Amino acid sequence: MSHLSSSPPKHKGEHKGHSLPRGSERGGSSRDKDRSVSVSSSVSMPAGGKGSRTNCAQSTPQKVPNRLISEKSPYLLQHAYNPVDWYPWGQEAFDKARKENKPIFLSVGYSTCHWCHMMEEESFRNEEIGRLLNEDFVSVKVDREERPDVDKVYMTFVQATSSGGGWPMSVWLTPNLQPFVGGTYFPPEDGLTRVGFRTVLLRIRDQWKQNKNALLENSQRVTTALLARSEISTGDRQLPPSAATMNSRCFQQLDEGYDEEYGGFAEAPKFPTPVILSFLFSYWLSHRLTQDGSRAQQMALHTLKMMANGGIRDHIGQGFHRYSTDRQWHVPHFEKMLYDQGQLAVAYSQAFQISGDEFYSDVAKGILQYVARNLSHRSGGFYSAEDADSPPERGMPPKEGAFYVWTIKEVQQLLPEPVLGATEPLTSGQLLIKHYGLTEAGNISPSQDPKGELQGQNVLTVRYSLELTAARFGLEVEVVRTLLNAGLEKLFQARKRRPKPHLDSKMLAAWNGLMVSGYAVTGAVLGMERLVNYATNGAKFLKRHMFDVASSRLMRTCYAGSGGTVEHSNPPCWGFLEDYAFVVRGLLDLYEASQESAWLEWALRLQDTQDRLFWDSRGGGYFCSEAELGAGLPLRLKDDQDGAEPSANSVSAHNLLRLHGFTGHKDWMDKCVCLLTAFSERMRRVPVALPEMVRALSAHQQTLKQIVICGDPQAKDTKALVQCVHSIYIPNKVLILADGDPSSFLSRQLPFLGTLRRLEDRATAYVCENQACSMPITEPSELRKLLHH
Repeated sequence: MSHLSSSPPKHKGEHKGHSLPRGSERGGSSRDKDRSVSVSSSVSMPAGGKGSRTNCAQSTPQKVPNRLISEKSPYLLQHAYNPVDWYPWGQEAFDKARKENKPIFLSVGYSTCHWCHMMEEESFRNEEIGRLLNEDFVSVKVDREERPDVDKVYMTFVQATSSGGGWPMSVWLTPNLQPFVGGTYFPPEDGLTRVGFRTVLLRIRDQWKQNKNALLENSQRVTTALLARSEISTGDRQLPPSAATMNSRCFQQLDEGYDEEYGGFAEAPKFPTPVILSFLFSYWLSHRLTQDGSRAQQMALHTLKMMANGGIRDHIGQGFHRYSTDRQWHVPHFEKMLYDQGQLAVAYSQAFQISGDEFYSDVAKGILQYVARNLSHRSGGFYSAEDADSPPERGMPPKEGAFYVWTIKEVQQLLPEPVLGATEPLTSGQLLIKHYGLTEAGNISPSQDPKGELQGQNVLTVRYSLELTAARFGLEVEVVRTLLNAGLEKLFQARKRRPKPHLDSKMLAAWNGLMVSGYAVTGAVLGMERLVNYATNGAKFLKRHMFDVASSRLMRTCYAGSGGTVEHSNPPCWGFLEDYAFVVRGLLDLYEASQESAWLEWALRLQDTQDRLFWDSRGGGYFCSEAELGAGLPLRLKDDQDGAEPSANSVSAHNLLRLHGFTGHKDWMDKCVCLLTAFSERMRRVPVALPEMVRALSAHQQTLKQIVICGDPQAKDTKALVQCVHSIYIPNKVLILADGDPSSFLSRQLPFLGTLRRLEDRATAYVCENQACSMPITEPSELRKLLHH
């Protein structure tokens, strides 16, 4: 199967690459490399143009909805008035394809995806293209966030048959769901360098009629090859590889790809990739006295600082955008994803634990403030994302970044007050303009704005330290800080009047789990009970709205209904592996932050369900989806890359270790070893593609600390010892509160807790490893010394 490369303009493509360093198997292209794939070399497809909106007669959306109008997904509803006869993923569509002997056109995207909007606007609203699709294909639309299993299977095909992948993903399938052509974004018509969508449809239609058997054979061959290539199994290996070797190789690969000046691990685009930062912090802890250890710490802290100063962070409303289009972290792709906020809150909290620098804790608090304000349902759940595009003014068509960018004139008009005491005439606006690097012509280069939507506009990015800005104008640092904060607040109030970006109010169990971790870990580290309460409310929401008590199963999705209600699809969309793994992690983090053992009990129950539904008893590790749910799909995969989100298998390895530490159940330790062994080959080949799993491998081979605090949960001395533990970066531990009740859940799980006593009736800490405990400790300062050692 040959393929034809075709690139959209160098702008906001939704690509699959996750900022892994050069030399790693990225499993995706840079966003400049969306790909389309031809059927075979016999299918000559003329080159096409630069994604311009040409030739294809545009039409206004039809007034009569198609069947997607009955769906709950915001992404599917965005296509409900297309002239395309869309089907949701399901038996009705497959039966039609088989009965009419037509290929299936599968289009996969998500509601805040810029190029998905483009293809919908240019092609799926087009009457002629709609007719072509309706006559010769069965068209199926999938929200990748609702059905990650469908997305992963066909993305694996697209990436294997081209040199990239991304969204919107366009794949043509046989009626038996086997892929035979795949690509990403197509412009509607041919141009100089790109093949148009209409041409692709005509070519595939003709090939299906003339060479169908060859297509089917080719498709079967590719599927068989993918099955062999994607198998992850223990094979004849008994044990996982050496943690020391994997750690060292992973660090070296990151070191080689590190950007010394701006931080991060790629040229552009740059993703935050918290899994890499988490690995570097762990590596630092176990190599503190070495040069490499210091280097790992410096790489992670510098990257976090440069990201927080860059335009990828929203300096006015807080939170982080999805990725940077340049190596300076300056001009972002403006959508904001919940999974980034949850993971980055943890990363910045850990940076604060390690460095003691409040810069990092302030960023973490800002992220959580943004989520509470913009992405929170009143019942405690968290929404998925905010779009990159919005109308600059009411009634205008949406533009990328319109909500977030500023002209010099706007800032000067909003902040005209003179600054007293400066060495030259200065207004608040001029101070902010200087500090955040705004210019008259705009600070966005034309190469990052091919459609000219951002001319004269500026993205706020910190250009100078507070000290330098203060020195430049002869002001005190605290005066500058106060003036800048007041200025940002005025811009925030002014921005509220702009049309808001679209909110994807779908709630996903997996991402809610990551957000529970974000609030729980940050709240614990900073000793802020208010933040831990947000985590508790998030967990209560998951239990109330996304958990089926009868079957002990999680649901994947629920949706914000009118008047603050919560709605579900019918039948419900059941959870995938990542839903269980990320929710279990969130619950373990919440137990350690709140010491409420009910969350630990629920985590154990969910882990049992996860083992029952997803564990591969033959090959080891977890499948991404239930066998029944993925019936009919040509592949049942195990995710093997830690990218923008960690792999669910990597997170599960950590969860199993922690659960073993909380309960002593040997089965979970055995499963962890088996999982790590199954992924041995993947880790050996490219450890940098699985930094979170390499971290789990290290945790397993170093043994886990059980830190037990014996005391009254409400007493001051107990809280002081607990807060001491939270203030120190110790990733490889479980924190257990023993309240002295022999009938408590943890006492029943870990009988040795009954042998640990309070010293002189004071709250007392023990640090246990390998079934041996330290001497009793009652002073936080002594506990700190022991834990640092």
